[in-house]
Amino acid sequence: MSDAPHDPYTDPDPELTARLLALALEAAEAAGALLRDGRPDDLAVAATKSSPVDVVTEMDIAAEKLITSFLARHRPDDGILGEEGASTEGTSGVRWVVDPLDGTVNYLYGLPTWAVSIAAQRDGETVVGVVAAPMRRETYRAVRGGGAWAGERRLAVRPSPALDQALVSTGFNYVTTVRTHQAAVAQRLIPRLRDIRRAGSAAIDLCDVAGGRLDGYYERGLHPWDYAAGDLIAREAGALTGGRPGERPHDGLTVAASPGVFGPLQALLDEYGAWHD
Repeated sequence: MSDAPHDPYTDPDPELTARLLALALEAAEAAGALLRDGRPDDLAVAATKSSPVDVVTEMDIAAEKLITSFLARHRPDDGILGEEGASTEGTSGVRWVVDPLDGTVNYLYGLPTWAVSIAAQRDGETVVGVVAAPMRRETYRAVRGGGAWAGERRLAVRPSPALDQALVSTGFNYVTTVRTHQAAVAQRLIPRLRDIRRAGSAAIDLCDVAGGRLDGYYERGLHPWDYAAGDLIAREAGALTGGRPGERPHDGLTVAASPGVFGPLQALLDEYGAWHD
């Protein structure tokens, strides 16, 4: 079990939270099935975003439409923030943060490491997180203050090793200048760790920290939809998460690790300038 402090959060409306979790699970399962079973053999790039290699496929768009339509039917007054452009302010105090396909390039190439990520925030705080990884046949979920789970298995981070025995994952940005800097940081970091992995899905990396498959994870340049659900799942499994020292995760830097790895890893990343403003 983790030695991280338990979140003392007391849910003011557990019935609402349970409803949000049920909706997130249903939406993620439906989108995951669409992506798994509906992938065309001739899948092509529909658009690009930050660079020519930062791609969107027709399936990203279809999955987001499925999720947002489902949520709008059941919770029409909620806000929605989606990676592929869905943006609704809402009036209920609840906002959904949706990545319909985290790991699009993996999906485009037929690699199995991709996921559907859905978080529900209430008054600005994430209270529900669901990450469905259909090709792994795993769905991760967490409720704030209620632990993190994969099916019937409660998730817990690995016991913290010394940093030089830690297995850490990262990701690389699609903008050439940014990824060049990230490669330089990784080059300095590798001799200080057991090894570095690069899976291609931030949501799955965060869940792998939660499930004890990684000791830590860091990445620069994420957006809220990339980490909202996975960050909650990692924290509820006993991980510590943040950005630069004293900061919460944000687009400049996201770090998650077991408690004994988090501080040393975060300090090295800060020393090596892994972040950006």
